[in-house]
Order: sequence, then structure tokens, then C-alpha cells
Amino acid sequence: MAVCKVCFRHCNIPEGGLGFCGARTCSGGEVTAANYGRVTSLALDPIEKKPLARFRPGSMILSAGSYGCNLRCPFCQNYQISWSEEAFRFSERAGYISPEELAGAALSCRDRGNIGLAFTYNEPLIGYEYIRDTAKLVHEQGMANVLVTNGTADLSVLAELIPYIDAMNIDLKGFTDHYYNKVLGGSRAMTMAFIEEAVKHCHVELTTLIVPGENDTEDEIRDMTEWISGLRDSSGNVNGPRIPLHISRFFPRFNMTDRSATDVRLVYRLAEVAREKLSYVYTGNC
Repeated sequence: MAVCKVCFRHCNIPEGGLGFCGARTCSGGEVTAANYGRVTSLALDPIEKKPLARFRPGSMILSAGSYGCNLRCPFCQNYQISWSEEAFRFSERAGYISPEELAGAALSCRDRGNIGLAFTYNEPLIGYEYIRDTAKLVHEQGMANVLVTNGTADLSVLAELIPYIDAMNIDLKGFTDHYYNKVLGGSRAMTMAFIEEAVKHCHVELTTLIVPGENDTEDEIRDMTEWISGLRDSSGNVNGPRIPLHISRFFPRFNMTDRSATDVRLVYRLAEVAREKLSYVYTGNC
């Protein structure tokens, strides 16, 4: 048995068992990534789909995902590979791609406009060892690495990855502990600490999905953007107002079909509220 230290859960994993995320296991008394190299999704996407609006716009990026997640968002759009029963069945059939093979695939797509590799679709940080090993090879090829994450990880995980990451999109899903703890099963404090450190090292953009009745008030967006606007770069200078924020429209899916899609007018209104503090605010799914 061993304790996993990737996120706030600190799962005590028995030999051969799995942590809460479904992707970390105990082998020989040590915690390892059971999903190491197990790729479930691979696609060449526009960089804007991550979404990243101000990092290499107009380019393409090879995007790879595995399985498992350490949150339990009831509206998950990638539930087939994240935390549904289907995901854990599918994990047994996921194909293995070595870091060398995945880095080679990214290089082979360069003539199609590919700038590198994005780790996305499920939560990549729960298999950070594979990201670290692959991203290092991608950098050696002169290409870029992108991380699309919920930011629910210890800063020691970020420290291992950050030398090889060029850009991130981090979900800041809301700005109340109730929403993070009760609805998502996460930790707002851990996500905020992760963001605060990440912006010191690479290009960061944030995404907030506006869920009706959960995180859709002007007051919450004002509190969130007030905090974002105060974030500082590695030199201690305030850089927050220049951090891009994507405000996205919710659609009912997975385990949250009890409400309608977010009113487009509300998304636009909340974007205007965010622009009171931030220079770059984008709307999505509208």
C-alpha cells in the first residue's frame, strides 16, 4: 500500500489497486501511473480548440488523451474516457504508445501545420510521468507542448513538468468552495495555487464553463476576475489583466441533464463583466 501525492485526495492505494482517478496504482509498494502510454484519443486539432486564443494562433497541434480523472464534473463532455463506467471498461482496451512513438507522430505531422503535442481530453496530470517523458522528446525535436488541465495537482507535479510545457489552458471552473467541493468533487484552493504558480513559467489561458444555477452570477465572475487580475509573473510584476479567460456556454449532458443550455445573452453579459478587469476575454460554444 502507498499514498498517492498527485492531488489533494492523497489516496491510500492497496497493492494492485487503483486510486480515485482510476489511473494511478500501487506496484511494489510505489505509486505509478496505470495509464502510462495508454492513449485513447489522438487527433490533429486547431490550437484554438484547446482553447488557446493567444498562443500560436492559426496553427494545428496533435492532441492526445488517456483515461481517468480526479474530478467528478457531472456535465463532463469526455466522460467516455474520464470517469464513467464506460471509461473504466475502455481503459482495459486502450492501446499503448511509447513516448518515442508519440513524439514521432507529432513530428510526422509537422508538414500539416503541426506545432507539437497537446495533452488533453481526459485529465493529463494524473499520468504526469508520461507527459514528462514525452514532452521532453517533443522539445528535443524543436516543437511545443501544451497542457489542457483542471489544475488539480500538487505543485511538485507542476515542477516536474514545467520545464517542458510551453502553454496551458487551465479550467477555473468556478469561484466558490461549495461548487468545487460539492458539485465537482475538487479543491478550489489547489487549483488556484496551481494557476498562481503556472503563470510564472509559461503562457496560461483559463476557461470557465458557465453552468446555470451553479456559477452564473455577476458577483462570482467579479470575484474571480479580481483574483485573476492580481496574478504575478516570475519577476513579481502584476500580469493578471493580460491572462486570457474563456467563458463558455454549458450544454446538458452526461449526469447533468436537468437544466437547459446557458442563455447566450448571459454568457455575453458575464464576458463583459470579466472585461472590467481583464484585457482578453473570449466566449465559447455560443
